[in-house]
Amino acid sequence: MLDAVDAVLVRELQRDGRATFQALADRVGLSRTAVRARVQNLLETEVVRVVGIVHAAVVGTEAIGHVSVTVDGSAREVAAAVADRPAVGFAALTAGPHDLVVQVRTRDDAALAAELDHLRSVPGVRTAEVFRSVATVRDAHTVVRELGEVTLDDIDWRLLRELQRDGRAPYTRLAHIIGLSQAATRARVVRLMRTGVIQVTGLADPRALGAAELGGFGLLVGGGLRKAAEAVAALDGVRYVATGFGRYDIVGQAEAASRAELVTVLDAVRSVPGVTVRESWHHLDVVKESYAADLPDGPADGTS
Repeated sequence: MLDAVDAVLVRELQRDGRATFQALADRVGLSRTAVRARVQNLLETEVVRVVGIVHAAVVGTEAIGHVSVTVDGSAREVAAAVADRPAVGFAALTAGPHDLVVQVRTRDDAALAAELDHLRSVPGVRTAEVFRSVATVRDAHTVVRELGEVTLDDIDWRLLRELQRDGRAPYTRLAHIIGLSQAATRARVVRLMRTGVIQVTGLADPRALGAAELGGFGLLVGGGLRKAAEAVAALDGVRYVATGFGRYDIVGQAEAASRAELVTVLDAVRSVPGVTVRESWHHLDVVKESYAADLPDGPADGTS
């Protein structure tokens, strides 16, 4: 567990991954030097990773499938093989009706179908049931927002690649990479963030923030789907909610400090009017959690 100051710093980096050391120092009431040392330690120990998450519409990964997998043999070996696929952004071993859950992101439904065919061909995979996400209502790591109008050039794509690798890359290094002044580099980065092309945020180890337990749930809804999804998303402890079609109407993820608190979160979900919990599962081990996308070297058609 983190001390109170480090916990605040992690939360601030989740809110704004490029927050200056001075801004962070003002927030926690310590010197800039002390805050720099604390943040560097948090990054070096991988308590938090600051990354740039590029908007799905920019990279063409708007087709999302949540896949529940049962296996024959070693679930960990299957999970490792599945996690090697670039299209897989999340994979976790689970206790419940399935052995692992996987999130797949592709450019369209045809590509999603091809990726699912590959997943089903992985040795040890017995069944793979798919929930096709249509709308993300809540995601703790990204701001669910519309993409602003913006045209990207090759310099922008180079910046996106660097920020995706290191969201806190200093402007001096970014300016050297793209061959512009620091002021011009800063202006481009600010434009990319303000238009929603990229969000720079901290990905924290949930256990360091006291969220030792993770779980998922699939819901059926009687009545207004969007209203129910927004009510679930507003609950404390719920970190992800998406609507779609397949075996559920809503799929979600919850976190809590203890197993008892996780049960409390699921009970709160059950109390939402019109909602029925069809299935729930416990995340035993997160094998992969990545928001990195395979970015092109430059614009394919001159627009985002």
